[in-house]
Amino acid sequence: QHMTSDVGLIGLAVMGQNLALNMESRGNTVSVFNRTTSKTMDFVERHPGNNLKACSTLEEFVDSIKSPRRIMLMVQAGRAVDAVVGQLVPLLDEGDTIMDGGNTYYEDTEKRAASLVDSGIHYMGVGVSGGELGARFGPSLMPGGP
Repeated sequence: QHMTSDVGLIGLAVMGQNLALNMESRGNTVSVFNRTTSKTMDFVERHPGNNLKACSTLEEFVDSIKSPRRIMLMVQAGRAVDAVVGQLVPLLDEGDTIMDGGNTYYEDTEKRAASLVDSGIHYMGVGVSGGELGARFGPSLMPGGP
């Protein structure tokens, strides 16, 4: 299962689940990870036959995504984002991109992006609007960055 997914998504609350299903419905294989492994497994089991890959560790998650990796974070703004980014970055390579979809304050996004410049890892804020149905069928995505 090494490097076969087109994109990865971390954070399987309602918005993350629906965004993963949206990306999958458009022909992408999507690796998914949630810090609560049972939530990851339950989500994938509820959608049999879909091109969703449940990952129980961040290492497995990162290894499952084609390079350069595109990873969407759908975790709560603030400390949760810092925690996930801190665990994720050592596993990534130059040219990989982290997209923060958690409505993070833009100055926090700018600080995170700046801290990763030397590593060659791209970091951008990508606000997701439209609620549960929007995330599933057509979200408003608002990418930003330097």
